Amino acid sequence: MSETSVAGGNDAGVSGEWLIYRGAGERHDGIGRLPAPPPWRDFRRRAQDGAGTDGRGLDTRASQHADGRAATGEAESRRLGAYRDQAASLRPGAEELEVINAALYLRRPLLVTGGPGVGKSSLAHSVADELGLGEVLRWPIVSRTTLQDGLYHYDAIARLQDVQIAAHAAGAAAGSPGSVESIGDYIRLGPLGTALLPSTTPRVLLVDELDKSDIDLPNDLLNILEEGEFSIPELERIADRLPDRTARVLTSDGRKVEVRDGKVRCGAFPFVVLTSNEERDFPAPLMRRCIHLELGRPDHERLANFVRAHLGRDQERTADDLITRFLERSRTELLAADQLLNAIHLTGSAPGLDRERLADLLIQRLDRPR
Repeated sequence: MSETSVAGGNDAGVSGEWLIYRGAGERHDGIGRLPAPPPWRDFRRRAQDGAGTDGRGLDTRASQHADGRAATGEAESRRLGAYRDQAASLRPGAEELEVINAALYLRRPLLVTGGPGVGKSSLAHSVADELGLGEVLRWPIVSRTTLQDGLYHYDAIARLQDVQIAAHAAGAAAGSPGSVESIGDYIRLGPLGTALLPSTTPRVLLVDELDKSDIDLPNDLLNILEEGEFSIPELERIADRLPDRTARVLTSDGRKVEVRDGKVRCGAFPFVVLTSNEERDFPAPLMRRCIHLELGRPDHERLANFVRAHLGRDQERTADDLITRFLERSRTELLAADQLLNAIHLTGSAPGLDRERLADLLIQRLDRPR
């Protein structure tokens, strides 16, 4: 991209009407003209709800639909689309449905592979939303992620600080900060640990981009995925000194739950979705424990329904040319569907611009040499 196309503004043939930042070096109040965010980047509801609480700070994550199913939240709206009720045919194909249901029936993790933007992560949200299984527990994987990160974290430093403070305070009572009875205040379950808590219906756990992990993590997961339980040694050692051998710990989604004898054992095995962009192979023992689903490149109908779910029927009707061009390019280039959403939303928000030129600026191939 040339310097003039970025900074030259109107000199480069770009309409200045839609520009918020003008690069002129002068302060102005243009931020007030910034329109509402794209539905998939709209975090305002979460801010209003206090990130899972109502205005009074009460937990809203366990709310239910009228039929008794657990309600899902703003993450599902962003992932699946604010207009998904209009996209009646936005569903997996017959073979994909069979594989997903096989994982549900067999209580096995579902390993979903495919290129970026084909809907791997959204699949977990779709299952949780349709079956009323509550908020998806998301565990994003990076190169430094360990199994311990997914299970729980014990904040020994905070507890030591509280013990030292209590030592200088006269008459510290049982259950005060730092005491044996309060040890649960220093333990927070990770997404995997939370998913393995006993329940009558399974939670949905999204282990996102497992192929980004250290080489050891896939093998470290084997026993947990097979047995559905783990221990917290910090609680096991002092279980006989705890009231009813039970500690109350914090979950990854902000609830307080009881853990007895320092062990977490699932009742209903969680629906675990492992995603991979196929940047590496996984060991055979992990593959044996998983049901494998490969998502291919979406066709025109699926992309159109994807656009309709996120932007509505009107935007989908006017975006046929961009969808067609996206499909043509994707035959030889690695592209992601969310790039298409960005292009359609922005060209719709800034009428009068060269749609094709702006779309090409936003939809750049992901496999080009660096």
